[in-house]
Amino acid sequence: MNTQEALDIPQQRTAAAEPQDFPEPAPLASHGPARIIAMVNQKGGVGKTTSSINLGAALAAYGRKMLLVDFDPQGALSVGLGLNPYDFDISVYNLLMNPRMDPHDVLVSTEFENIDILPANIDLSAAEVQLVGEVAREQVLARALSKVADEYDVILIDCQPSLGLLTVNALTAAHGVIIPLETEFFALRGVALLVETIEKVQDRLNPSLEVDGILATMFDSRTLHSKEVMSRVTEAFGDKVFETVINRTVKFPDASVAAEPITSFAPKHTGSEAYRRLARELIARGGAP
Repeated sequence: MNTQEALDIPQQRTAAAEPQDFPEPAPLASHGPARIIAMVNQKGGVGKTTSSINLGAALAAYGRKMLLVDFDPQGALSVGLGLNPYDFDISVYNLLMNPRMDPHDVLVSTEFENIDILPANIDLSAAEVQLVGEVAREQVLARALSKVADEYDVILIDCQPSLGLLTVNALTAAHGVIIPLETEFFALRGVALLVETIEKVQDRLNPSLEVDGILATMFDSRTLHSKEVMSRVTEAFGDKVFETVINRTVKFPDASVAAEPITSFAPKHTGSEAYRRLARELIARGGAP
């Protein structure tokens, strides 16, 4: 099925089924090797970084050792976990440009249990151009992450809003893709191009890559528009759409200002429970150990 068909032809899904909850995952007896997940959408402002931080924190709370990779030159993931990207002399950019660099020299432990980060800053914007002449340029990130994959349960890559070489690197390194999708019409239109890019990476670079799910974000149950877009997404992508939906709330930007996940900033808020439920659903689907 081509990408346009994916948007035009409904697939079967049990529309009348009651939303299920997902069981709390059992503790892990050991850690690693990591399953690598890329959080990707070429449209900005759809909740990639918010979802990376809060899904990562929710998985960490269930005992999963997490490595979050800030793969956006804006460094929002780093800032959202309380780090100043410009305090670091080395970042994920140096890891990409120097194949002999040890990722442990770049890794930063956060104040949140079970969460480490590979930080990024504006230097990363130069990598897109500088990697063009490299041999196997699409596999640079995969080689770097392979050196630490055995130490983590999940490596979550927060990609920049682009389908350029950095995003292709993330898709080449990943086992799975989560697509955060704002429940808004223009966000839906861009999914076809993203799915086409994923299919090209599957065909040419990473045959084992799979779409773990499409995550509806910024959903507003009070508006007909959000409901219509949500219906269209489930018709188009069927069971690839996560049952968990992330509702629009001011608590997410509040947590960002506080530089911590919503699960610790407001643990009893519905937004916290949504990401904990997403973590349980991802594990239940086999997208995380």
